[in-house]
Amino acid sequence: MFERERDTIFAPASGVGRAAIAVLRISGPGCAAALEAIAPGGEFPDRRAVLITLRRPRSGEPLDRALVTRFQAPRSFTGEEMAEVSVTGGRAVTAAVVKALATIPGLRLAEPGEFAWRAFVNGKIDLTEVEGLADLVEAETEAQRRQAQRIAGGALSRECEALRASLIEAMAAVEAQIDFSDVEDADGLTLDAVKRAARGAIERIDRALATADAAERLREGFTVVIAGPPNVGKSTLMNALAGREVAITSPIAGTTRDLIEVFLDLRGYPVTLVDTAGIRDSVDPIEQEGVARARRRAGSADLTLWVDDGAGGQIAGVGSPVLSVRTKIDLGETGASAVAAAKFAISAKTGAGVDQLLDALAELAEERMSSREPALLTVERHRYAFQDAREALAATLGPDAAEWELIAEDLRRAAAAMDRIVGRIGAEEVLGEIFARLCVGK
Repeated sequence: MFERERDTIFAPASGVGRAAIAVLRISGPGCAAALEAIAPGGEFPDRRAVLITLRRPRSGEPLDRALVTRFQAPRSFTGEEMAEVSVTGGRAVTAAVVKALATIPGLRLAEPGEFAWRAFVNGKIDLTEVEGLADLVEAETEAQRRQAQRIAGGALSRECEALRASLIEAMAAVEAQIDFSDVEDADGLTLDAVKRAARGAIERIDRALATADAAERLREGFTVVIAGPPNVGKSTLMNALAGREVAITSPIAGTTRDLIEVFLDLRGYPVTLVDTAGIRDSVDPIEQEGVARARRRAGSADLTLWVDDGAGGQIAGVGSPVLSVRTKIDLGETGASAVAAAKFAISAKTGAGVDQLLDALAELAEERMSSREPALLTVERHRYAFQDAREALAATLGPDAAEWELIAEDLRRAAAAMDRIVGRIGAEEVLGEIFARLCVGK
């Protein structure tokens, strides 16, 4: 996947911008030479932080006082000779150190995900742990962090390995039955015993599959579309829920023409609010496109807040679950019947009812994104592989499953599905997509 895998690579491993420190990583066979070039005369014992002055390789000009920690292969993140260099976190200092490293012969800047790729190739992490690491980097809420940490920590890997081990054990017994069927003691394995093992594996797979929808939704977030007729307070509601001015508000109908999105963290769960154009018939082609986009977005949302100010507008078909919200209750009793009919009655101006609506959204998001069992199948390819394994095991339980050779093949298919998940086989088609999600320093 990555060319020149034996090169020595380097990259900043911390975020962009000012900070107390910035961390740079160096990995590869030329790591010791790179340290000698940028910190001449330094001694760097394995896994011990050393305070030393970094210098430009050619001029010897001092760059910064830094903490350098060297990791001997294979006891490093990548499994190679590696070092982490912590410098003052100003942009100029970081840029100067990066520039100095770039002048050292044999060093090059790492590509996105290349450190993790080397860790994967060297057996330090498997494919599920790479995906968990990518999710951990991207996590924006506490619930996302917990889920990503579980996968990065090897929870899915351990489940796959446990399933695979039980399948390999059953497969070995079946193969023995095939190879030594003429031996007197070979009939100790019965078809019922194989089916019991298959049922046990299916039960574990079903428990994992039951968490898949919630886990994938947690990764992507819970989408709430705010929809309704023009000038009923949708954008004002958006600003009230977000707690800041996100959308332009105006008494002029049709102010919002395009989709406006804002991210919320509700009780640790990710929620995306989407403000939309007012839904009505219009001859304006720009407004028509805005209404079309509003309908499409509502159709794919997890929830639609249908906003009404009591003027009697009907809820349009939006294709997703709907909560009705009556706005502008601070203006008096006009439309009292609409207030009674609405699920929520609020005033974005005074804040009345806004907290209750936020609580309801948080409860719905938590309901959709949590599960009784710890979630394991966080991405689509995990779910497909578990479904493939289940299908193969179900074949061993069918009425026609009487041939040992066919049973052995079904068990092999199920074990291969577990191997695909961790990247032991057949991972080539997904490697680029997975590692591209990681930043350069990962």
